[in-house]
Amino acid sequence: MQLLYPEIKPFARHELAVEKPHILYVDESGQADGLPVVFIHGGPGAGCDGLSRRFFDPSVYRIITFDQRGSGRSTPHASLENNTTQHLVEDLEVLRKHLGIEQWVLFGGSWGSTLALAYAQTHPERVLGMILRGIFLCRDQDIRWFYQEGASHVFPDYWEDYLALIPEEERHDMVAAYYKRLTGDDEICRMHAAKAWSIWEGRCATLRPSPQVVDRFSDARRAYAIARIECHYFVNHAFLEADQLLDNMESIAHIPGIIVHGRYDMVCPLDNAHSLHQKWPGSELKIIRDAGHAASETGIADALVRATETLSRQLLNLPPLVE
Repeated sequence: MQLLYPEIKPFARHELAVEKPHILYVDESGQADGLPVVFIHGGPGAGCDGLSRRFFDPSVYRIITFDQRGSGRSTPHASLENNTTQHLVEDLEVLRKHLGIEQWVLFGGSWGSTLALAYAQTHPERVLGMILRGIFLCRDQDIRWFYQEGASHVFPDYWEDYLALIPEEERHDMVAAYYKRLTGDDEICRMHAAKAWSIWEGRCATLRPSPQVVDRFSDARRAYAIARIECHYFVNHAFLEADQLLDNMESIAHIPGIIVHGRYDMVCPLDNAHSLHQKWPGSELKIIRDAGHAASETGIADALVRATETLSRQLLNLPPLVE
């Protein structure tokens, strides 16, 4: 079983101004002349933290972590203005150019896998390889599964708490009902909605109950950004055409990739990863038999560390590791 790499401090920090009013928070760690990898966080709205850097060998990789528009330490916090998938794709290009990187590896989980695929399909010539976890294709069926009907049958007790905030006459469209409250004028109502939305996700993210994960999702500031930005994206179909990511896989079929997905992922069911792998025959699909959705789960963390080692050796033309 692999362990995460030790905690490390960034060697550089940036505040990158993109389209107004947004300023992105960016960290670099590892080797300044190493293999560039960009960590694309989930949510949208979750932001990065110290764990985000620990999947990569700091003696090999130039590790770039950044908080997407409205997320984490980027400003303005939880802003929905000029915040779409297309904006985030172009932010990645602005970041790449700002850092003087010709090509880089994409590492993304959950919504991060969505954004990584959208970016790669827009700028395939800039991508050396991809490591994607907890695949989220952002199809209407995927959003409906978790926020309307699907996961609700697996976690009916948690679902009751998520449902309680919404009057019965609005429950036929829970995303729209939450969006109304998360963007309304009543600040207290916004915060109640944000906590309920985010805690529902945190409770369902792991195979075994994890108080640490739930606590992370229930932090008021983090919950507010996650709930507002996720709901904004999902009420707008993630600003993607139907089946856009799968339909455009031919354009990036040549890019090497490793897909890591928990067998019992109830946030983004395994059919997301299986469908992607079928459209990307050159990819490796690692199904983790005793895991759900969270990157912090032991089996998933182990597979991700192994994936970063495997891909770096492949890209640097080094012999593969002997198991």
